[in-house]
Amino acid sequence: MADRNGFFYFLLVSVLVSMAIISSDALSTSFYQKVCPEALPTIKKVVTDAVNRERRMGASLLRLHFHDCFINGCDGSVLLDKTSTIDGEKGAAGNINSARGFEVVDRIKSEVNKVCGAQVVSCADILAVAARDSVVQLGGKTWKVELSRRDSTTASEDDANNSLPSPFMDLNALINNFKNAGLDEKDLVVLSGGHTIGLAQCSRFKNRIYNESNIDPLFARNRKLMCPASGGDNKLAPLDPTAAKFDSLYFKILVRKRGLLHSGQVLLNGATTDALVKRYSTNAAAFSADFGKSMIKIGRNKPLEGNSGQIRVNCRRIN
Repeated sequence: MADRNGFFYFLLVSVLVSMAIISSDALSTSFYQKVCPEALPTIKKVVTDAVNRERRMGASLLRLHFHDCFINGCDGSVLLDKTSTIDGEKGAAGNINSARGFEVVDRIKSEVNKVCGAQVVSCADILAVAARDSVVQLGGKTWKVELSRRDSTTASEDDANNSLPSPFMDLNALINNFKNAGLDEKDLVVLSGGHTIGLAQCSRFKNRIYNESNIDPLFARNRKLMCPASGGDNKLAPLDPTAAKFDSLYFKILVRKRGLLHSGQVLLNGATTDALVKRYSTNAAAFSADFGKSMIKIGRNKPLEGNSGQIRVNCRRIN
């Protein structure tokens, strides 16, 4: 009898999912309320546990969503392992030895599969929800995540190399890069504020602390102590002094010329984005509100919907 009940539950969920997909291709904040109401609480539970175990994981999960959406849209492609037929994105310059949190996503996927009783929750949606829950767990404000994305059946390392924003980009390059992802200059500044959490490898900022002039000398000197001119490329430094807390301090350090990355400090360097950086440096509430809006906006970047793509059983490989 238990097996029969399980089968009918699986069938019911599958029908509800199919009806939801057919009825609308638009993303919806209430997509899982009927097909699997326990999906979002389950994601939150796993994310909360992972971030409590390692505070840095919050930044890693947020970054995975960013990097997913910048490459051909928010489709879970960043999670695919490289195979003989799929050229995965994990080996791209912006991801290799840097992107992390894949095991947490695996755990989330396993748990939602159990509670939903069917393949209901896409890996792309998991990344979007985990990013939000990570920010909240580290002290940020929440936002309503739009859902019903489907998963890509392919990935491209070349596309990742061409699409991911680089820590070495100047402002014009960043503006164009974000524009290609459907984002404007305000989104660029706001989403760069996500660097209020997390760490960066020495290789990402070594040139800045040794060769750039738009930097506080004392800050540069202190960073050189842990990041030698030769070697030590994998050593880590915080992107702002409260790297495990989601706040607006990141913008305050840019005002003081203490941005760790070149791509961060160019946001306040006598150009069009200066005013926004200064505003957020003194108005934490404005940053929190705008961050949620920009996260919703990036989540709308070319998602797979309807019958496109698939819902992967395992986020690391296609079905």
